[in-house]
Amino acid sequence: MTNKKVISAIFLFAHQDDEFGVLQKIIDEIAKGRNVYCAYFTTGTYDGEKAERRNLESVRVLSDLGVSLKNIIFVGEMLSISDGRLLDHLMKGKNWLFSWLQTQRDVSIYMPAWEGGHHDHDSLHAIGVVVAKINGILPSAWQYSLYNAYKCPKPFFRVLSPLLLNGEVVEQSIGLVNRLRFLRYIFWYPSQIKTWIGLFPFILFNYVVSGKQKLQKVSYLRIHQRPHEGDLYYERRNFSTWEKMSKEIEILRNEN
Repeated sequence: MTNKKVISAIFLFAHQDDEFGVLQKIIDEIAKGRNVYCAYFTTGTYDGEKAERRNLESVRVLSDLGVSLKNIIFVGEMLSISDGRLLDHLMKGKNWLFSWLQTQRDVSIYMPAWEGGHHDHDSLHAIGVVVAKINGILPSAWQYSLYNAYKCPKPFFRVLSPLLLNGEVVEQSIGLVNRLRFLRYIFWYPSQIKTWIGLFPFILFNYVVSGKQKLQKVSYLRIHQRPHEGDLYYERRNFSTWEKMSKEIEILRNEN
């Protein structure tokens, strides 16, 4: 008697609450019977905020979606990577993901989009793409958009709007019940209330007008390229620069 093949899906998140960009896909993967894992690559803390509070907020949302508690992994906590510092720890993240993938078979991987929004998001995208290439699973690697400033005047930005520069957008309709359910989750992140007040109008508009889960395939070539022309959002906010990002990613790519 042969053993049944185990199929897994891992969702990579830079911060606790980034799961909001891919909620429908998490539900879909669970519905397919896949073993769903969610891994957070920073502690999500800044200005003295307690990491445990943010962890519990995301655990509540993921548990409601059906993700097993044992499959929620706080990588940033294990590796001591704080919010905003993932770019300084690319090798740590790469080594962890590579090792984890050695324990799995037939894995689909989902990661933040290459879009110049938050430097942690782009850092994690680079980690995911490089490791997926090493493991030969690029065809099973997907990206989801969170936010970016492409063609947006200061101080505005776009939310859940994939860059066409990243290729074809695969869209899936989200039912009305789930749209309302996802909007309710916004109130499950009280530690991030200021952030969500700013995001809420854009998310509400997206769900009312579009109401779709949007994904794109990843590309190893894209991490050699600036996400888009003009100011990147993390440059506007003086969090990092494209020059530093490209330099660190080049080191990451060469450390195989």
